[in-house]
Amino acid sequence: MSEIRATLLGRLRAARRQTDLLFALIEPEGLYERPIAERHRLVFYLGHVDAFDWNLVCRDALGAPSIRAEWERLFAFGIDPVDGHLPSDVAADWPAVAEVRAWNEALREAVDAAVARAPLTGWLEGGWALHLAVEHRLMHAETLCYLLSRLPYRFKRVGPGPAAAIAGGAASPGVTAAAPGPPAQDMVAVPAGRATLGLSRARAPYLGWDNEYEVHEVEVPAFRVARHMVTNAEFLRFVEAGGYRERALWSDADWRWRQAAGVIHPALWAAGPGGWTWRAMSGELPLPPAWPVWVSHAEASAYARWARCSLPTEAQWHRAAFGTPGGAERAYPWGSAPPEPGRHGAFGLAAFDPVPVGAFPAGRSAFGVDDLLGAGWQWTRTPFVPFAGFVPLPFYRGYSADFFDGRHLVLKGASPRTDVTFLRRSFRNWFQPHYPHVYAGFRLAEEGR
Repeated sequence: MSEIRATLLGRLRAARRQTDLLFALIEPEGLYERPIAERHRLVFYLGHVDAFDWNLVCRDALGAPSIRAEWERLFAFGIDPVDGHLPSDVAADWPAVAEVRAWNEALREAVDAAVARAPLTGWLEGGWALHLAVEHRLMHAETLCYLLSRLPYRFKRVGPGPAAAIAGGAASPGVTAAAPGPPAQDMVAVPAGRATLGLSRARAPYLGWDNEYEVHEVEVPAFRVARHMVTNAEFLRFVEAGGYRERALWSDADWRWRQAAGVIHPALWAAGPGGWTWRAMSGELPLPPAWPVWVSHAEASAYARWARCSLPTEAQWHRAAFGTPGGAERAYPWGSAPPEPGRHGAFGLAAFDPVPVGAFPAGRSAFGVDDLLGAGWQWTRTPFVPFAGFVPLPFYRGYSADFFDGRHLVLKGASPRTDVTFLRRSFRNWFQPHYPHVYAGFRLAEEGR
């Protein structure tokens, strides 16, 4: 077997282990639960990650005959939660878990055989489609985690058993430790300079998703950016000051959403007799003041207005993260060294829950900005639009194009449940502004300072 085939097969099997470990945390009856109303039941994801691999590699790239055509369609597509449209299926509409697992095994055998023997031409040239299939699975490993965060505890086996294999020995770091206070927040001056966004198709044709191309430079005027992501303690002041009731802080669309959904605090918070609590993966705990707050874009924007600031643009975030005072740009905020989980940040599938902001000084940018990779995805105010030179993926034409609708915003960074493959400078995440469930927070910016 060639080196590229062996590498791809090894990466695919490692990614399967990640999703298999996550599904092992769910009690059998929990697979038919829908932890988030806008999303599919968990059994969908059990079939989806293997169906995607087979559909892409065997059916579409190689023209293989169907193994079970109706299931290839059933498990093909997720849900984009916009406009308040909720799925109406019931648990009985879905196949038995044992049947889905047996089907998955058949799909895996077929995909592995294709990786080992199929000609690496067409969509498989350079391993491109296979590489993105691995990334797709790892994206869903993160999606599964925030779904599991909302799953009732009685349906989860999160503890010192299977969870330890995923979280590196601790299901929820910080759950039993004393919660430190947040560090002092300050604004960092970033001088005017260049931000290089995107990937070069000529240099890296098989590395990224279609929305990452084409590479281009953006001149960014001087601005100031918060050294840290906004913490729970900071956001609590906004809540206690009546920020969720202050109409002037919210756009028309955001206010309609807030009222219709009854949103009065972050999704992972709860008010109890003893004060605010935070819904960790393995149990409720007192609100950790130094952890980054995870909220929707609508909530982040309202806070920014309350603080008389704004969210950064995608280019500003890039400049603060990867730029240097001398004008050069880095591969990562800390330099060119490969990302090291636990040293440069809490990324790399290392934990289920956040850690305090400022916990990884080795991951600091050249301008002194912290929490750039691993503290949570970070909202920008930049709409998700194509770069000049955009060409849709030949094997997944709607991957990005379906979301160039003016209703999705770019996120940068990474969460604790983000694999290191997504730490490349060009990677772009996106969600619609009224989705409060993703592991995403924000930092503030000020113009022209």
